[in-house]
Amino acid sequence: MFYYLFNYLGKIGLPGAGMFQYISFRAGLAFILSMIIATVYGKRIINYLQQKQIGETIRNLGLEGQMSKKGTPTMGGVIIILAILIPVLLLARLNNVYILLMLITTAWLGGIGFLDDYIKVFRKNKEGLQGKFKIVGQIGLGIIVGLTLYLSPQALIRENVKVMKCQETTSVVVQYKGDNIKSTTTTIPFFKNNNFNYADVFNWMGEHKQAGGWILFVLVTIFIVTAVSNGANLTDGLDGLATGSSAIQGVTLGILAYVSGNINYAGYLNIMYIPGSGELVVFAAAFIGATIGFLWYNSFPAQVFMGDTGSLTIGGIIAVFAIAIHKEFLIPILCGVFLVENLSVMLQVSYFKITKKKFGEGRRLFKMAPLHHHFQKPGNSGIQALFQKPLIPMPESKIVIRFWIIGMILATLTIITLKMR
Repeated sequence: MFYYLFNYLGKIGLPGAGMFQYISFRAGLAFILSMIIATVYGKRIINYLQQKQIGETIRNLGLEGQMSKKGTPTMGGVIIILAILIPVLLLARLNNVYILLMLITTAWLGGIGFLDDYIKVFRKNKEGLQGKFKIVGQIGLGIIVGLTLYLSPQALIRENVKVMKCQETTSVVVQYKGDNIKSTTTTIPFFKNNNFNYADVFNWMGEHKQAGGWILFVLVTIFIVTAVSNGANLTDGLDGLATGSSAIQGVTLGILAYVSGNINYAGYLNIMYIPGSGELVVFAAAFIGATIGFLWYNSFPAQVFMGDTGSLTIGGIIAVFAIAIHKEFLIPILCGVFLVENLSVMLQVSYFKITKKKFGEGRRLFKMAPLHHHFQKPGNSGIQALFQKPLIPMPESKIVIRFWIIGMILATLTIITLKMR
């Protein structure tokens, strides 16, 4: 809203109004405003949750310090959502298709998560919203995102083409095809030619291969949205773990959006140019500010939990953001923490079922899943787990900090993969 207001004021000669034309300026304001909302007004929301006795129900799983969290306010994801939506609505260009997609994603998954938490807290149903309804909601969002990027005339790319300067040197000039085009081309890491077109899978379809490419793109979008949002949900088991990890990923995505939306930086990195994607930096700044601001209260010992309201939302935001800037194949690296948490649960369940069928008694790979809880359990305590180390439980804060460090390493690797080919 302010963008359009100050754009008008700039036309009538108001000094300084032109600053709102700069993405960097609006991104800085979005970060500051989201931090203020999350910290100052977040405290008021926490007090309200405490007054209404909207506390977390804790099952005793034998984890160190677990029962001390009983009664801690949950549904704090509302703070994150408000701290994202308000700055973006005020400072971003609302006619940008990528901003609209991110707003829809935030509201959509925030609504699903809120409903799940509402059933748990107010209906006293520990299971919350049935898993099938969550999946349907995630699939629905994936379809909306995929079809929007397919149908919107704004969702275009300009593909990079390398041109040699001369035969005597290995230096390369990156040029771009003349027109912006509608394409299913995306970025893949570690390959010399780092562009991959989904339509190439359907070369056998002849003139219909592009249609096949878009169908595959929508299916991949559905899978990524579902996987990453669930991964964030599983990661939200220790104070500050999901929040801090998401902030790190948000910084990385903001950098990728900035270079993808700037033809000069995109040319330097030899990646595709995505017109209009630079506006996502404003959203990324609000996202980073919201998660860091929420961490003020969510760090150990947590004064509030985000609940599914927050975890499903931040996971979906990260997934859709990466898809919008055609960097979805970097997600396994960037979201490595979420991926490992997901895999640990899948492996644990599969191994338990296989060993139960084979030996008549289910056995475990880890002392407990998701993986972060494995480090909280003591080893050799009667649990039949293949991996028993560490034998002594690790303090929760140490587990979180180490996961953050791993997340930073993965974030750095994600960025340098653009040149590692």
